[in-house]
Amino acid sequence: QAQLVESGGGSVQVGGSLRLSCAASEDTYNPNCMGWFRQAPGKEREGVAGFSAGNSTAYADSVKGRFTISRDSAQNTIYLQMDSLKPEDTAMYYCAARTVWLGSCLPFDSASLYTDWGQGTQVTVSS
Repeated sequence: QAQLVESGGGSVQVGGSLRLSCAASEDTYNPNCMGWFRQAPGKEREGVAGFSAGNSTAYADSVKGRFTISRDSAQNTIYLQMDSLKPEDTAMYYCAARTVWLGSCLPFDSASLYTDWGQGTQVTVSS
């Protein structure tokens, strides 16, 4: 079974940056809908960023202007560039994927629609 492998988490101070990566473990696994979610202790998992159709992107309001999702299709990898980090960004970040045969990838932030998940990578922002 194909897996999603995340990396790039860590600890950073307020205003700092981190770049998360998520790579599919098998070359034959090419989900067209991928996104990033996060879950803080005691809170529900929330969608952070995703691809809506093709390379069009969508973001949660809380991260717009600070986070950027991108992908390298040749490497079967997606990224999440996180800038101007805030303490409230502290959470476990998960990569998620699914294949949609017809239509767009919207809504990108509905966790129940995704079939495959990475193991998570911790992001901690301290003041």
